[in-house]
Amino acid sequence: MDYSFQKIEPKWQAKWEEEGIFHAEDFSEKPKFYGLVEFPYPSGAGMHVGHIKAYSSIEVLSRKRRMQGYNVLFPIGFDAFGLPTENYAIKTNTHPREITDKNIAKFSEQLKRVGFSFDWTRVIDTSRDDYYKWTQWIFLKLFEKGLVFRNKTLVNYCPSCKVVLSNEDSQGGKCDICHSDVIQLPKDVWYLKITKYADKLLLGLDEVDYPENIKQQQVNWIGKSTGAFVDFQLKDLDEKLEIYTTRCDTLFGVTFMVIAPEHPLIDKFSSKIKNMDAVLVYREEASRKTEFERTQLVKDKTGVRIEGITAVNPVSGKEIPIFISDYVMMGYGTGAIMAVPAHDQRDYEFAKRFGAEIIPVIEGGDLEKEAYSGDGVMINSDFLNGMTNKKDSIARMLEFLAEKGIGHAGVQFKMKDWAFNRQRYWGEPIPLIHCPNCGVVAVPYEELPLRLPDMDNFKPGEDGQSPLAKVESFVNCTCPKCGGAAKRETDTMPQWAGSSWYFLRYCDPHNSEKFADREKINYWMPVDWYNGGMEHVTRHLIYSRFWHHFLYDLGEVNTPEPYKKRSAQGMILGADGEKMSKSKGNVVDPLDIVSQYGADTLRVYVLFMGDYGSAAPWNDSSVKGCRRFLERVFALQDIVAPETVKSLEASLHKTIKKVSADIEEQKYNTAIAALMTFLNEVGKEKKIGREQLLCFVKLLNPFAPHIAEEIYQNQGGEGSLQLASWPEHDEAKTVDESIEIGVQVNGKLRATVTIPTDCEKSEALALAKADEKVQAALEGKNLVKEIYVPNKIVNLVVK
Repeated sequence: MDYSFQKIEPKWQAKWEEEGIFHAEDFSEKPKFYGLVEFPYPSGAGMHVGHIKAYSSIEVLSRKRRMQGYNVLFPIGFDAFGLPTENYAIKTNTHPREITDKNIAKFSEQLKRVGFSFDWTRVIDTSRDDYYKWTQWIFLKLFEKGLVFRNKTLVNYCPSCKVVLSNEDSQGGKCDICHSDVIQLPKDVWYLKITKYADKLLLGLDEVDYPENIKQQQVNWIGKSTGAFVDFQLKDLDEKLEIYTTRCDTLFGVTFMVIAPEHPLIDKFSSKIKNMDAVLVYREEASRKTEFERTQLVKDKTGVRIEGITAVNPVSGKEIPIFISDYVMMGYGTGAIMAVPAHDQRDYEFAKRFGAEIIPVIEGGDLEKEAYSGDGVMINSDFLNGMTNKKDSIARMLEFLAEKGIGHAGVQFKMKDWAFNRQRYWGEPIPLIHCPNCGVVAVPYEELPLRLPDMDNFKPGEDGQSPLAKVESFVNCTCPKCGGAAKRETDTMPQWAGSSWYFLRYCDPHNSEKFADREKINYWMPVDWYNGGMEHVTRHLIYSRFWHHFLYDLGEVNTPEPYKKRSAQGMILGADGEKMSKSKGNVVDPLDIVSQYGADTLRVYVLFMGDYGSAAPWNDSSVKGCRRFLERVFALQDIVAPETVKSLEASLHKTIKKVSADIEEQKYNTAIAALMTFLNEVGKEKKIGREQLLCFVKLLNPFAPHIAEEIYQNQGGEGSLQLASWPEHDEAKTVDESIEIGVQVNGKLRATVTIPTDCEKSEALALAKADEKVQAALEGKNLVKEIYVPNKIVNLVVK
């Protein structure tokens, strides 16, 4: 038979869709499985092979679960708001809605051609008002509970995209969208108090099945530390500088303080600062640096000593100088730090640069060369002298601070509150109103959705204003509290808003009264298995867990954590081993592979190319190898026997066991390798039983469903293969009926013989001695000893 994928694949895709094979059923009596993939951003470039690999993991699991009798929810949607579409819209003078709809249609067609078993009746689009109505609803609930606030601060600003970025969106000092350098800009910003949920986000990691590296990245990003808040009195002033430290045991070694150039103390006491001109010049220089540049450990230490104001070390009583330096940020901690140059390398380098005193308080190291960061005996520390245990020293100092009323134990987080606004058009309008009488007022729930107004000119303003500020009919409104004239908020939400709860909407995507019916949430949630990219584990994954924890606290969802299990795929590299990019010319279009070799070949290859969690380069010859494998599978129909081929039974049951286990462990490459090994066994026998072939295509189905369904139907399988029962192995049948063992004479291998598995010693010896090569080695010799290790070896000792 000829393998014509061009006919087979469209036929079965249409048939499955017509019969609704992949539609999830609410409240089915079957056990449920909710498999989730990170929904795509519908870019104009369309789907790439990375999407195929990302979605293939849950695709394979979903097809297997259906065959195991589960009611499977495997949905798809589109994260459709965002800067790339808007930038392209501005460039081409096309409305973002038109571009988004076109891109979604393109993505949908591509996904269907690859044969993913998504439930297309549950598709969501975050840029549609029936969806973002509920994004706004959740935002207003956050606002009600005091988790939304506005603050003027230095923000990460991309001058190219003309947008404020969160820390997560500007890692390394680069814009996550256009990769331009980010600058610092003072601006009024809306924040979500994600830090209020820091402890819950950390504790929740104990309740989920995430890979350790993903958990660790989240732990590091949240960055919880325990320490002390300590007050440093400013000399001769009614003012204190509060600092946070994890090493309060080193307070006697504090010889200077450093505050951020933006610290409000500078303006408050400007009349007392004798070198205010130099301070202001330095502040201006610091404002032109990105946060990334300011906080780098390896850089020249710069700063200015404030003349006219000093602090007092609260435990030693010594007067110490205050510096400003750009490595201290107002957004981190209190905007002021204590410096212990003897035991912190950055403080040490700063002290050397500016001539500050260096007082050791822990014995050890060579302070002529560098700071000593190890443990040791406490010295120069009054009541701590002689103590050797850091934990005890910290505890004793905390007691002292509390007794004197100059400090207390506390907790700090590295994670900052979430900057939650964009000065762009293509995003969810923030449903808040600015009233001169009532302050900031929420848009009433019954007025949701607050729709994005239609605009022709949606270019961002040069002054950092949102394009919406130009639409008077949108901006001007009535205060819902006092009825007076008011102004709408014109910033929009960041793209992460819509993706922070989309998994809930899949449970009930067409509900106009609620974001999802509670009974449906109870049935489907939590997500059983979620697969996504490693690049999102400190952004989307934390954000969505935060929103879900908040909704759980409101009583709106049934579990504190949204995802039971999370996994991640490795990147597909170009054939040159480099990351795929258009500029390098190494991008592979998945539909080119589908057109040339078929969707099943593409599906098998992306999972066979290597370990699922590791990066692997594209290899055209391996693609062709997967195509030849499927051609050989299709040709099995030419050698089907009506009866079971007994010699294949052990191999088949080993394959069932291996493939079943490997899918659960995401060892897809070795599962496919096991299928190939069985195919080779069939090749040796030159025949396969009909029931054995049906069993084999069941195992193949999650990987290559089109060819598997075609063979299944050709061989008279009952119903659709997609709902046929998953094979179960019989452990007894995984044992071969016969095995080959070596026969040694005086320890030297003379022959190999085939014997029944677990046969008696007498039978094994008889079969060994019957071999011609063994007989020749025994001729003329006296047999003095016979050794048999069951199923392994026979050794005959002769003289």
